[in-house]
Amino acid sequence: MDAVAIVSDEVRDLIRREGIDPGRDAGQLRRLVEAAVADYDERSLTRALPPLADHAVAVKRVLDDVAGFGSLQPFLDDPGIEEIWINEPGKVFIARSGLSELTTVIFTAQEVRDLVERMLKSSGRRVDLSSPFVDAMLPDGSRLHVVIPDITRADWAVNIRKFVVRATTLDDLVTLGTLSPQMAEFLVASVVAGLNILVSGGTQAGKTTMLNCLLGAVPARERVITCEEVFELRVPVRDWVGMQCRQPSLEGTGEVPLRRLIKEALRMRPDRLIVGEVRQAESLDLLLALNSGLPGMGTIHANSGRAAIVKMCTLPLLAGENVSARFVVPTVASSLDLVVQIELDADGRRRIHEIIAVPGRVEGDVVETAEIFAWRGDRVARAEGYPPHPERYQRAGIDLTSLLQGGWR
Repeated sequence: MDAVAIVSDEVRDLIRREGIDPGRDAGQLRRLVEAAVADYDERSLTRALPPLADHAVAVKRVLDDVAGFGSLQPFLDDPGIEEIWINEPGKVFIARSGLSELTTVIFTAQEVRDLVERMLKSSGRRVDLSSPFVDAMLPDGSRLHVVIPDITRADWAVNIRKFVVRATTLDDLVTLGTLSPQMAEFLVASVVAGLNILVSGGTQAGKTTMLNCLLGAVPARERVITCEEVFELRVPVRDWVGMQCRQPSLEGTGEVPLRRLIKEALRMRPDRLIVGEVRQAESLDLLLALNSGLPGMGTIHANSGRAAIVKMCTLPLLAGENVSARFVVPTVASSLDLVVQIELDADGRRRIHEIIAVPGRVEGDVVETAEIFAWRGDRVARAEGYPPHPERYQRAGIDLTSLLQGGWR
């Protein structure tokens, strides 16, 4: 056992004896750790104890062990790291700038289980044989996902998607090279005008970041209600209520699914409804809300704008046998206005690849679309399409012709 591990065990004993809450008494905990490290340093001079290499480093590592998340804490503190995942105790990976790296961190199976238990403590959620999956939010806003055997082959699989604030507005994304200034102008105007926008893309493409940046353009006086599986969105308006799903209790009761959240949100006088991600039958509830005239936004997994629309025509069928494509397809056409396709390129950069409009027409059970911005060669350029509802832009004081020529703001 190394010196830091010995001090960490001693500090845990002191915490138990003195009744300190590491999550709340940060100042008292730090003083306790500094005193314990200093005491150990003195004892190591006269006893057969492994020495501490650096006092400050030892204090940081002990704090990480007893109040943080141990060997993963430096990765959580590093703003350049986007995601951390554990495939097995000896294989811990990180993602930096969209590219994965195998770290030198090695756990035991028990350490991984203890780590997950500490991570779930503040969320009130659990993972066990009756509920082998769990989604939760860490205190810093990072999203935790865990799967345990026998769903996995042998080891606990842990994913931590960090909440890395690199962009809060569309102008920030322009600086990062995700989209052009003209595209940003168009999207800001479309949000202000109240168009319904669906952000699509693959895993880690940056859908949630894009949705957060779109929310940065919502007029300050609007009341926004967000519905998510786990809290991830940040809405910079004064009148905002965020809701997240709840898993069932040990008795199998008390579950609150995303469909229930959307229905409850409609009773809360929203000016705009936001759904973090649609995966299943909740897509029907979102479509019905948007079709009633309530502006909204959401995200979906899809590899193109056209595929996102097809998926939105298919997912509502999961809601029940009484829901037919003859109802869903025209509802999608009349409810969605824009689809923003974002992708993670091979070089690790996230870019908007297309913005398509949904004019509201259906031809042979196929929702018609029009390209507003599309990938041409090595960049996205203005295409020939126009967005629907020009009257909404006009009511918002936006000249649509000037906007599409890049001269609104």
